[in-house]
Amino acid sequence: MVTTERSAFEFLGDWSGQFIATAIHNGHDVRSEVAAELVLPDEDRLREEDPHTDEIGALVPARVVVHRSRFEVDLNRSREKAVYRSAEEAWGLEVVRDPPLDRAVVAGSLEVYDAFYAELGRRLDVVAERGPFVVFDIHSYNHRRDGAEAPAAPWAENPEVNVGTGSLDRDRFGSVADAFIESLTQAGTSAGPLDVRENVRFRGQQLAAWTHARYPGRAAVLALEFKKTFMDEWTGEADHARIDELARAVASTIPSLEEALLELATP
Repeated sequence: MVTTERSAFEFLGDWSGQFIATAIHNGHDVRSEVAAELVLPDEDRLREEDPHTDEIGALVPARVVVHRSRFEVDLNRSREKAVYRSAEEAWGLEVVRDPPLDRAVVAGSLEVYDAFYAELGRRLDVVAERGPFVVFDIHSYNHRRDGAEAPAAPWAENPEVNVGTGSLDRDRFGSVADAFIESLTQAGTSAGPLDVRENVRFRGQQLAAWTHARYPGRAAVLALEFKKTFMDEWTGEADHARIDELARAVASTIPSLEEALLELATP
């Protein structure tokens, strides 16, 4: 169990441009009062988090990295559902010792939620004043849920990169999404072209919906779910060479996205 007094989240890099990467499920830390209530084994909790997503977005100029675990507060859910109070709210996982959680514990976690979105809003307000912008909302997902030795989930339903655009204004930003998918596919890795598909398993959730609602006509959030081929989801061992390749691939899409944003501003 990891408890810490370090900051719940960080805003890093150069925020003078129009490209931001977020890693809001990257964290594993929990407050001590939350740790006292958790019964989910640490290795199971880590498997359901998104480790190394901060590294996949590391070459994007502006970055948001969250250090708190989604099992303390899930920043990609609406506020009323952001704290897992029962197994039903956590994919059937028994998370807490005696559900529902004490109201004081929930309140402390929601303070993190409120502080995060308040600071994100302050930052993005300035970005939006300059014009349209892109957020790479980076996540990852498991594809070997039946066990370490079991076959991987079928390819047809599990792309290497799922691009969620469920709340994106595609009439305005469709060219941005298309440019990203084409550019990331072409960037590929040493293993070949990346399999990049839109809205196959995931469509994006709270961060994308909140940003699109706050900045209509300005925000293009691409909710990216990377299949955990860059790590062993059962042992947690990372393939750092592949993570580096994915980071370079994401960053390599920025020139084509800059062109797509420029076209939006052209009469």
